[in-house]
Amino acid sequence: MADTVSKLQSAPEPSRGLAAMAANMPASYFGIVLGLAGLGNAWRSAARAWDLSALVGDIIHVVAALVWAVLVILYLMKAITAPAKLVAEAEHPVQCCFIGLAGVSTMLVAGGLAPHWTAAAYVLFALGFAFTLAFGVWYTGSLWQGRRDISTTTAVLYLPTVAGSFVSATVISALGHPEVGQLAFGAGLFSWLAMESVILNRLLTGPTLAIPMRPTMGVQLAPAPVGAVAYIAVSGGAPDLFVHALIGYGVLQLLILARLWRWVFEAGSVPGLWAFSFGITAIATAPTLLTAHADGGAIPALAALLFVFANIFIAALIGMTLSLITRGRMFQPA
Repeated sequence: MADTVSKLQSAPEPSRGLAAMAANMPASYFGIVLGLAGLGNAWRSAARAWDLSALVGDIIHVVAALVWAVLVILYLMKAITAPAKLVAEAEHPVQCCFIGLAGVSTMLVAGGLAPHWTAAAYVLFALGFAFTLAFGVWYTGSLWQGRRDISTTTAVLYLPTVAGSFVSATVISALGHPEVGQLAFGAGLFSWLAMESVILNRLLTGPTLAIPMRPTMGVQLAPAPVGAVAYIAVSGGAPDLFVHALIGYGVLQLLILARLWRWVFEAGSVPGLWAFSFGITAIATAPTLLTAHADGGAIPALAALLFVFANIFIAALIGMTLSLITRGRMFQPA
């Protein structure tokens, strides 16, 4: 399965030229936007919880929007100049899941715009939501038809419906419609619970993940903390047992993945490590939001610890990515 997650291994020669970059860009790169926007949300939450500068979160959201715009342009170019590669990606049992991130990242950019330009945020949200819903329904329908190789069953299956639904819930609530967000939250919650046992069964009883696929384990972290952020958004933010439980399960996932870090990082410094970014920023954002809502006990200390960790982790990913770009290793042939 060495080809299942594009760009996880280096090619002999670096790729050059805009057309080559577009043709070689995998949809998984939209995960970079998720990590950056997630960090922007963490900083906005920190501004409310600890009176930090709100400007930092806004700047990070601007960077996320710029990266999103570049990736959208490249992916549209791919569709025009290399349609065969796009079709192959859409038909691949693992790579196709990342296509849903195009819509999810668009909704996150809308969330970044929401406090400053509501009309544009609504437009972007509508576009992102429509794409996410259409892709999620299409892809889930294909899953229900069976005939899937168990070795291709990984945490990336969460992306089309679970990530899409939770982000939809968060952003539409920020736009003033939490009752609609509650519907999306329900879709994400039960999709996650249904899929969780399937993925864990595969990890426990199936063949070990090939080295290039191991960074996708980062997606395993995301559902609980991203769901916690969505729940806070749709419920008004008051601390309660359920959101604490979601955060607790997210912390458990983080600890398990930390125990596996040597195994995961056998893949090396690869763009696929951005799969960890959305979950890590969300697990910092959720307790920080609760701290802003006057939650007590261990939550404020946990929020501070995870907030610092998320910033360090995203900074490391940015440094790695810039290094790959400068060495011509970011956009390589599959």
